[in-house]
Amino acid sequence: MLMDKPQRGFWCECWTQDVNDEAGLPTLRASFDAYSAPQADRWVAVALRTISPALDPDASDEAWAWLYDGRIDTRRALLRMEPCTVSLTHASTRITWTIRPVVFLPMAHRQGIELPSCAYDFNARATD
Repeated sequence: MLMDKPQRGFWCECWTQDVNDEAGLPTLRASFDAYSAPQADRWVAVALRTISPALDPDASDEAWAWLYDGRIDTRRALLRMEPCTVSLTHASTRITWTIRPVVFLPMAHRQGIELPSCAYDFNARATD
């Protein structure tokens, strides 16, 4: 999305983690930039509907509980610009979706004929 001024939105991520591996770090599986609360919670809802047939019964119940009851609370929190988390555990994998309010900053258009002068000020440090 092209923009010429800062814009409020939401940064959405999906993480997984093996619950049996205490030293294991979460792994980022997906991220998404949403520009409205409905778009942010819809991203999670589509993911849950997509994976629910493959989930074990308990995880599927958690998914559908959020879709039927928890989603409205998530939407309300997002409209108040509050961060939200949706999690479920399938077998030994914890899946967590996070949604955080952010301000998206405009970036220099990389297709322009001439870059802004600051683009040439950066010099990468040599690595040893």
